[in-house]
Amino acid sequence: MKENFYSLEYLPKMHRIGKIIGVVAVLASFMPALTLGVVYGLWPDMAALGTAAVSAIASFGVLWFVEPLSYYPVVGPVGTYMAFVSGNISNMRIPCASMAQISAEVEPGSDKGSIIATIGMGVSIVINTLVLTIGVIAGSSILSMLPASVVGALNYLLPALFGALLVQFGMKSKSHTVLMLVIGILLNIAINGGVFSWLPGANNYLSTLVCVFSSIAIMMVVSKKKAAKAA
Repeated sequence: MKENFYSLEYLPKMHRIGKIIGVVAVLASFMPALTLGVVYGLWPDMAALGTAAVSAIASFGVLWFVEPLSYYPVVGPVGTYMAFVSGNISNMRIPCASMAQISAEVEPGSDKGSIIATIGMGVSIVINTLVLTIGVIAGSSILSMLPASVVGALNYLLPALFGALLVQFGMKSKSHTVLMLVIGILLNIAINGGVFSWLPGANNYLSTLVCVFSSIAIMMVVSKKKAAKAA
């Protein structure tokens, strides 16, 4: 009954709500620009706008496909809607969803994992909004009172967070984690060395693109071998 409720009642409603909110969010994103154009007559030059669009697509367009594929196994369908509307996906939503799944002892990609990820992300969005509100109002004054060493240390929060997540998930598959870590390090060395300078915006997406799909391919091969041995 729980599985039927999740697939037949819960998911259809969430897909409908998620699509509506997604469309509204897209329209709202264009409202400031449309207001400037319609109300104040400040329309951009179409040639310049086209050039900017081509540059943005060349630099970040691949992420439109890579990010949903990489995040979906962790956050599930409902979490995907929430993540791309609320933003701060890699540095806030994914870690919160992952830690919620670890705390609840559920597997990412499962129905339970999807629900727990949704709850974790929902809490993170509420807290994030409150913190941002306080930060916007009093953030600069608070930071000015902190020592320079503390302010500098804040730059290491995100690497420390991802390091903790790497260890947490890496314990489940040590050999795969080590292999992907080596691939990621070598790939970033090559990118920083200019090996892929012929690709536009390679620094923004190439490491994520290669690591995600190579990880998927490796795990598919390993899973097939395990299934063959079991058979």
